[in-house]
Amino acid sequence: MREEQEALLPAYGEQPAEQAPALQMSGLRKTFGATIAVDDVQLAVPRGSFFGLVGPNGAGKTTSLSMAVGLLRPDGGTARIFGVDVWESPERAKALVGVLPDGMALPERLTGRELLTYTGLLRGLDATTVAARADELLGVLELTSAERTLVIDYSAGMRKKIGLATALLHAPKLLVLDEPFEAVDPVSASTIRTILQRFVASGGAVVLSSHVMDLVEKLCDHVAVITRGRVVASGPVAQVRGDQTLEQAFVHLVGGRTGGGEGLSWLAS
Repeated sequence: MREEQEALLPAYGEQPAEQAPALQMSGLRKTFGATIAVDDVQLAVPRGSFFGLVGPNGAGKTTSLSMAVGLLRPDGGTARIFGVDVWESPERAKALVGVLPDGMALPERLTGRELLTYTGLLRGLDATTVAARADELLGVLELTSAERTLVIDYSAGMRKKIGLATALLHAPKLLVLDEPFEAVDPVSASTIRTILQRFVASGGAVVLSSHVMDLVEKLCDHVAVITRGRVVASGPVAQVRGDQTLEQAFVHLVGGRTGGGEGLSWLAS
């Protein structure tokens, strides 16, 4: 089993900055007390790819992504965005990435437009550019009617959309999105998918963490499977899933089982 998993992992090595992956994690480690959350994660996200990161609850996905984008300091290892070390050159690295963390806390006493204005100015954009981009983002994400509503009054889906808007505002080259479709209605989800596909088509890269295998299989061209804090498979979706569905391959790789029909006979009474 171990040999089979390692065969699906890519080879790593130093690359010139102009050839560096959009995101590269090398030997990332993180522990919380006696719990090993991330254990020597090795992962490379190709430029121009739509990359899915999947794993069971508690597998280390969110912790790995948080370390990769500079939100959580690792105990060991490095993370680079287009060759720029996230922890040695944080300002350069963070200018290249837009982040939508899962459960992101937003300034709730600002309106949607005020949040975008604040974020844009904090990023160093001039006021005219911020206003123009905010207009476009609010319109595309169907938030224009709520632009003067306080974020505290936004629904869960609206929070996801305004969070995505803040991630896109400074025109990053890489997007790292943790569960971006959670609590989003089907119409808004379709809009977000179109935006992300256009972003990749124009040369950007997207890393998407999700529990929905069908979504990842349809949307992503590359995928990595993480379990118990380690990446056990990574590569093009067709390579990782083989002659199975991605969900079947995932269950096999993480050592899960597909049962659940046995027992609970009292439910049929």
